[in-house]
Amino acid sequence: MKNFPMFLRMDNRRVVLCGGGEEVARKARLILKTEARITILARTLDAELRGLVASGRAEHQATLDERTFETAALVFIATGDDALDERLAGLARAAGAVVNVIDRPELCDAFTPSIVDRDPVVVAIGTEGAAPVLGRAIKTEVETMLSPRLGGFVALAGRLRAEVAERIAPAARRGFWEWAFTGEAWRAHLAGHEREAARLLKDAVAEGQAPESRGHIALVGAGPGARDLLTLRAVQRLQAADVIFYDRLVDPEVLELARRDADRVYVGKEVGASAWPQDRIDRLIVAEAAQGRRVVRLKSGDPSVFGRASEEIAAARAAGIEVEIVPGITAGSAAAAATLQPLTERGETDTFVITTGTCRPGDADPDRALLARPGTSIAFYMAVEKAAQVQDDLMAAGAPACCPVDIVASVSTGAQSHVATTLGGLSEKVREAGITRPAILMVRYPKPMARAAEDGARQVA
Repeated sequence: MKNFPMFLRMDNRRVVLCGGGEEVARKARLILKTEARITILARTLDAELRGLVASGRAEHQATLDERTFETAALVFIATGDDALDERLAGLARAAGAVVNVIDRPELCDAFTPSIVDRDPVVVAIGTEGAAPVLGRAIKTEVETMLSPRLGGFVALAGRLRAEVAERIAPAARRGFWEWAFTGEAWRAHLAGHEREAARLLKDAVAEGQAPESRGHIALVGAGPGARDLLTLRAVQRLQAADVIFYDRLVDPEVLELARRDADRVYVGKEVGASAWPQDRIDRLIVAEAAQGRRVVRLKSGDPSVFGRASEEIAAARAAGIEVEIVPGITAGSAAAAATLQPLTERGETDTFVITTGTCRPGDADPDRALLARPGTSIAFYMAVEKAAQVQDDLMAAGAPACCPVDIVASVSTGAQSHVATTLGGLSEKVREAGITRPAILMVRYPKPMARAAEDGARQVA
């Protein structure tokens, strides 16, 4: 390690930015997050820097003088003139400042890291100037791990530290803070209920101990397959979970985002035969939460779309256990992205319908005649085996045989495949291509197609 990472106090300290272009403006944006006093040394400034000076947040110095670098803690340099950059670096260093000449690591005393800002929590990622692009990529990964609301809760906890030290015995403090950053108060804050979070935290401090841990169930959408399509909240719930119950279609890479010590329980169900009937899953997740554990029920796609979420919510509520839904990207949206075919399109399709080809045993099939309307895009889930019936029902209800259809299998995964056809050729194409589940049928009935059919009928008449 050539560079020693350290956080510098910047309140009321001087930072000098040498140069008036975009490179300096980017550094200014970082320094603005601190309480430093900013001086910009340049004859001319770009619009962003002029605005910064006009607002009073920075002062402008057009020419160098003997006091330019006096008392400066940091100096950033990017004038566009290599010789001038080197001269300024020498003068700043002689005045005792730490120098960074932008994009010239050989002239730098320090390097600007990629920063994840959840003030007062700050994460800095450095590559010693060797690979700044990689540093930014790592920053993106860390951004997904930390809630945007983290800083506010940490600041609240910081304001209560003195009272915690006064009211809670030293031996119990670690447990208290573990509860504070994983328990009910933390979840309330993440959900946007700041007042409730503050009340829970202050009540625990007043009681002199963390309350008994209460269980929690999160029904989390794992998305269509690809790990990078998870929401930030889904990642946060996975990293906080004590036990994860996951489905057959959840990609193993998604589970890698969970804590290493979290229990993982496979509860995948196959159509027609399952060792995991729904009532057994309901009992298990409730039993785990009743022991005070944080439970994630991880479902492919979105839990609210053919995910049996209502039954699991009912079981949790009956047991008095807190439950939430963390939405995920559903297969219909992923299929539209994979085929670059929007779900709705002005003048073509203004209605989007999600339906299924497989209902509960004994239930009647959906009334597909209601779906065969001009201007409608239809996503058929779990319908590959019913392709012939879907085709017949829609055409019998008046949908033209030329309606475009996209069949997308294993969407967003390495095994993804796509076949384009028409409604009239749907069932034959499914057989011909050997398509099996998981796959989604995307049927479009554009308005112009209906108008063309009407015009043709009138001409024939």
